[in-house]
Amino acid sequence: MKTPDEEPIEKISKALDVSFTPSEVETTNKEIKKQVREIKAKKLDVDFAAARTNMKELINNGMNALDGIMKVAEASDSPRAYEVTALLLKTISEMNKDLIGIHEKNANIQKEKVTNITNNSIYVGSTTDLQNLINRERAQDKHDGN
Repeated sequence: MKTPDEEPIEKISKALDVSFTPSEVETTNKEIKKQVREIKAKKLDVDFAAARTNMKELINNGMNALDGIMKVAEASDSPRAYEVTALLLKTISEMNKDLIGIHEKNANIQKEKVTNITNNSIYVGSTTDLQNLINRERAQDKHDGN
């Protein structure tokens, strides 16, 4: 008997005049989580690069604008022009701090990616046997002495 999922596949295959054999795909939950982590890591790297590029471009544009505003301020001797210049300087310095902040955030995220794996082992036996396993010379001496 056909399952409800097989009927549409057969109809589509017949309509397109192609043969389709569904394959069983077995992926474990761990594999899926690993793939998701890899995709997120790639997106994070792309976003970091884009944010860094945008910040650097904004800083460069601000520096170019600063040159023009400085010329206007010197030519006009207007207090307002100097005020705008000071405001632009402050904005550019904040963008530089933000650029450094992006690097710090990325470094923190990269540190979080490192995972620690702890393997717990259980020994079933006596403490004497465990000591003999750890210290082979002691075990050999005991064996030779008896």
